[in-house]
Amino acid sequence: MRLKLKKISAGVLSALALSAGSHAAGISDNEVRIGYIADMSGTYSPLAGPNGLTAAKMAIADFGGKVNGKNITIVAADDQNKPDIGANKVRQWIDTNNIDLVAGMVSSAVTIAVNKVVESKDKLSIVSGSASSSITNQYCTPNSVHYVYDTYAMAHGTGEAVVKEGGDSWFFLTADYAFGHAMEGDVASVVKGSGGKVVGAVRHPLATSDFSSFILQAQASGAKIVGLANAGADTINALKTAKEFGVVASGQKLAGLLVFLHDVKSLGLETTQGLQLTTGFYWDRTPETRTWSKRFYKETGTMPTMVHAGVYSSTMHYLKAVEKTGTDDSQTVLNEMKSTPVNDFFATNGRIRDDGRMIHDMYLAEVKKPSESKGEWDLFKILRTIPADQAFRPLSESKCHLVAKG
Repeated sequence: MRLKLKKISAGVLSALALSAGSHAAGISDNEVRIGYIADMSGTYSPLAGPNGLTAAKMAIADFGGKVNGKNITIVAADDQNKPDIGANKVRQWIDTNNIDLVAGMVSSAVTIAVNKVVESKDKLSIVSGSASSSITNQYCTPNSVHYVYDTYAMAHGTGEAVVKEGGDSWFFLTADYAFGHAMEGDVASVVKGSGGKVVGAVRHPLATSDFSSFILQAQASGAKIVGLANAGADTINALKTAKEFGVVASGQKLAGLLVFLHDVKSLGLETTQGLQLTTGFYWDRTPETRTWSKRFYKETGTMPTMVHAGVYSSTMHYLKAVEKTGTDDSQTVLNEMKSTPVNDFFATNGRIRDDGRMIHDMYLAEVKKPSESKGEWDLFKILRTIPADQAFRPLSESKCHLVAKG
């Protein structure tokens, strides 16, 4: 009897060991590896950049640095806003470091190139910084998630509101690459659909320092609204030039189609007061956003953009999926991420659709007057919430090949 019990015990122990071993084997190379790539020093570095890397590291630390007993590591690189550099770096990471997840990404052209590599290698990417709605439309892949915002959401949030207030003729100042084209196209569609018209547009290179000729063309157009279909330092330089040339003083209005907290902070409330914009996150909106943002401020010395908050949220969502499934297999993890709602300080009942778009509420904000601001970072007031199903492109209009038709 004693011998039989020993045999049973040994069999049970063996089965348990086998089960534990197979569970652990789900994590390739016994480590979960994340590669963070973004513009780390150029035009778009304030949007994500080094502080986005800090947000990802905060998520890893808050998760405990391990998932199912396996270490979580992260590496980072500067893509310099160049698609070839971004794609080559990610290919190298995957081939030599077996990176599981690529995070960050700001330039839409870089993102589209990187996502092709990620798909070919059957890894995952979560895009937090890029804006082009084409990433989950004609350029969608089964290996990528677009997490924070896109040009469709920004266009419908800001463009529609401006037209409703009488801004029914537009001239676009557009960054001459994928993001700018997508933003101009999405906003133009909203303007026309709302009864307005587009009288013209001019396109400028990325990282333009002199906007004089472009602003003069905008003034000469006679449009009521000058739409800035650019971002980062380009938006800041365009707004500064517009002020110097007296665009607003002469009767035209400016619509910042992708304006971030740091852009307003840099320009000051005197220049930006009254500007309406759409955002996916504002640090002072709820007790939860304030708590996390103050932690982020202690780490970085600055309040977070919606991209920084999205990097943290998406990293946590990914790690929770790895923990629950016991593997870093791309499709298994992505399926878990899609089946689990996002409920945290960033989003309530957010969800990832078949096209890879994470849909969540967006917010129409207005820049405060100097007299309304109570502190250095007290810059926005939230005017209204744009529900998730209204903020993002409906699947019925999708060109993504992953979306079932009919």
